Amino acid sequence: MIERRTLLTGSAAVAAGAVVATHTAVPARAAVAEQAPSGPFRHGVASGDPLPTAVVLWTRVTPTDDAVPGSGAGPRVTVSWEVATDETFSAVVARGSVRTGPERDHTVKVDAAKLQASTTYFYRFLLAGTPSPVGRTRTAPAATATPERLRLAVVSCSNWEAGFFAAYRHLADRDDLDAVLHLGDYLYEYGTGEYAAGRGNVVVRPHDPPHEIVSLADYRRRHAQYKTDPDLQRLHAAVPWVVTWDDHETANDAWSGGAENHQEGEGDWAGRAAAARRAYDEWMPVRLSGTAALGDGVRIFRHLQFGRLADLTMLDLRSYRDRQAAATELDTVDDPGRTITGRAQLDELSARLAADDALWKLVGNPVMVSPVLVPPLDGYVAGPVADMTGILPRDGAPYNTDQWDGYTDDRRELVTLLADRGIANTVFLTGDIHSAWACDLPVDAGTYPLGRTVGVELVATSVTSNNLDDLTGSAPRTTSLAVENAITTTNRHVRYLDFDSHGFSVLTLTAAEAQMDWYVLANRTDPATGATWSTGWRVPVGTNRLARATEAAR
Repeated sequence: MIERRTLLTGSAAVAAGAVVATHTAVPARAAVAEQAPSGPFRHGVASGDPLPTAVVLWTRVTPTDDAVPGSGAGPRVTVSWEVATDETFSAVVARGSVRTGPERDHTVKVDAAKLQASTTYFYRFLLAGTPSPVGRTRTAPAATATPERLRLAVVSCSNWEAGFFAAYRHLADRDDLDAVLHLGDYLYEYGTGEYAAGRGNVVVRPHDPPHEIVSLADYRRRHAQYKTDPDLQRLHAAVPWVVTWDDHETANDAWSGGAENHQEGEGDWAGRAAAARRAYDEWMPVRLSGTAALGDGVRIFRHLQFGRLADLTMLDLRSYRDRQAAATELDTVDDPGRTITGRAQLDELSARLAADDALWKLVGNPVMVSPVLVPPLDGYVAGPVADMTGILPRDGAPYNTDQWDGYTDDRRELVTLLADRGIANTVFLTGDIHSAWACDLPVDAGTYPLGRTVGVELVATSVTSNNLDDLTGSAPRTTSLAVENAITTTNRHVRYLDFDSHGFSVLTLTAAEAQMDWYVLANRTDPATGATWSTGWRVPVGTNRLARATEAAR
């Protein structure tokens, strides 16, 4: 198996050269719910999309032994739910019931309403008197409230076959999170051994079903498997999630009319995409098209507000985009007729950024928005870099056309809006590329650092998906250092880059600053692995520029 980095107990090099970070242990908290029992609630409970007076609650029931996910078998049943202000449910404030059955894969999703803002609640489900594990959730602040602090976990790229979800365990052990932002690739579509750990595609734990998922039953089974992970269950039960999809929830490098990993013989793309999104709607604690109901639409780009402190827009950068430009079509990346967002989504994002509703304007952004030009690299590492991030196509072309670099007119419109309106405190939160980045977002990258910046981008690394050292087979923090140095030298607005680490990030917002802290795992293939603080980057309010932090945000 590929061994992940072994972290020192005191300090470790986290950037090219001799930049050193002090490592700090993750604070602990009592667990709200342990792994779900093997009874009717074996896939746990979850909550999501917190509003000031409502939150989505989710579970899945297995009423009979044959009612397994994706089977289409089992009876229709009635499931009750309760929300209380205490773990013993002596003070129930909301309750209801819902019918479920094989037509929705025995999932249950409700929008619990008429709740109080900024309040912690406990919730559970019951089937024929049998209770589920207890979940804990929290409503958002009122629109006019001014919370002192907002703290969000930021994660992406959790590949079952490449390791264990220890990152989720460490986050579930905290007692200071308001929500979890999952920025995409919650699951992976590949068959067993097609994309696992490292150069040899070592399967740490096999996917179910073992083949690439293409049908509705397939996607349901894969979602169900991921939700049997005990660390994933604990984090879902501990805090509400805000999610969006990237490509692997359907197929690699998806666009509006297809995907790189959708081939002849795998059926109609529209049918496959519809199946993937139906299963996602059933199995995730998310409002699609504004409701928790099933089948009322697939719009996942949406807006959430956390009082006057933060406004969050979650983007969908797969459903409306044009096909990615090929290496022979780089002259088209500036074409105004090409889009990554679609017109309606870009207009809505622009309106949210221009609004004066909150101090911090957060954008849940599945693929990188910052411009990246990659210099020539040694052939030994060029292929793995391309395989991991797409930043360096194998023919040497300078752009990753799967991210905003392939749709520069959309990005130019967005950057121009931020510059012309004087909009401050915009933070793009990004996943996708299995590496940690901290970038200033310049109006003109060629004049940075003398030119103007209009925001920052903070990129969370992968929970388990391959990093550069995994793909090269090199020791951590060896060959990657040259790549990182080459990229940061050519792209001066890229302030920090780590190509080797797996883990999670935590974003802390106050009226004075935003700070992202990166925590790295010692070994993704060890479910008991430790996590340590690697680095932190701050954005003082009003500056639109990053500054290195000396310790994790308190």
